[in-house]
Amino acid sequence: MALTLYVDTARWRAHHKHVQEQFPGLVPVCKGNGYGFGHERLAEEATRLGSDVLAVGTTYEAARIKDFFGGDLLVLTPYRRGEEPVPLPDRVVRSVSSVDGVYGLVGARVVIEVMSSMKRHGISEQDLPQLHAAIENVRLEGFAIHLPLDRTDGSDAVEEVIGWMDRLRAARLPLHTMFVSHLKADELARLQQQFPQTRFRARIGTRLWLGDHEATEYRGAVLDVTRVAKGERFGYRQQKAASDGFLVVVAGGTSHGVGLEAPKALHGVMPRAKGVARAGLATVNRNLAPFVWGGKQRWFAEPPHMQVSILFVPSDAPEPKVGDELVAHLRHTTTQFDRILDR
Repeated sequence: MALTLYVDTARWRAHHKHVQEQFPGLVPVCKGNGYGFGHERLAEEATRLGSDVLAVGTTYEAARIKDFFGGDLLVLTPYRRGEEPVPLPDRVVRSVSSVDGVYGLVGARVVIEVMSSMKRHGISEQDLPQLHAAIENVRLEGFAIHLPLDRTDGSDAVEEVIGWMDRLRAARLPLHTMFVSHLKADELARLQQQFPQTRFRARIGTRLWLGDHEATEYRGAVLDVTRVAKGERFGYRQQKAASDGFLVVVAGGTSHGVGLEAPKALHGVMPRAKGVARAGLATVNRNLAPFVWGGKQRWFAEPPHMQVSILFVPSDAPEPKVGDELVAHLRHTTTQFDRILDR
């Protein structure tokens, strides 16, 4: 019995086609845990879409994925001198975010990242005069800009890209291809219309693979159910049951990513209030589990174990049976399933 990722395959793939139609020249992104699906599966789906390029996070990911995808692989993490060399085929394209990095990749295929308002990495406007000499010894595949998700200052993503296009053009650098991230379809169309000689290619991961929430669902199988009375002790820490109910052992523990949560950027009063409430409940060992039973998200009876979680289901709820499956609201990018089933 397992933690299973169920995929409505027809619906999922229909969403992929819709995104591809919205973003001509789409470059699918497959990094991390493969957005919850795994590298091999996403490489297959990118091939099905007819993609000529697949973006990956690191050289280590490129080394694993090269056997599953026959097109070019664009490594998103920028090259740094002194990094561990990883044997890769010529169809791998490296991102570079410094002039020194360009000089360090003589003969290689490169995409040069420019510094966006994210201020994560990228070449600056002051670096542009030095690029002329640097790019003579590499095979330049284009430039790239990675944009922020939120624009709380009201700035325009398109204007930011236009600003860089103007700088690169003024520096007389080749502008045949610009890779972009986090643009809307209409924004990409505006850029393509304004710069018809440049091919804009959107690198998309989350929107492509996870954009249709109804196409996928995690479920954990019930392994055991034990009735407990109020005050009865249980678990590793021998806590007392707060009331009569059931201890439900369900597939899915910390090794699957259950109970692990990435920090969130909270905006507004209500989300912050909920965050404070959750933190307060955690101090008295009340932690909401991602598993749903009887129409309600249930509480962890104790912190999740490595491969299972123990939930507390009160006696006024339906009694789960061994073999039942509980829907689990899990973050794809931090979850490792036991199996994936297409339906």
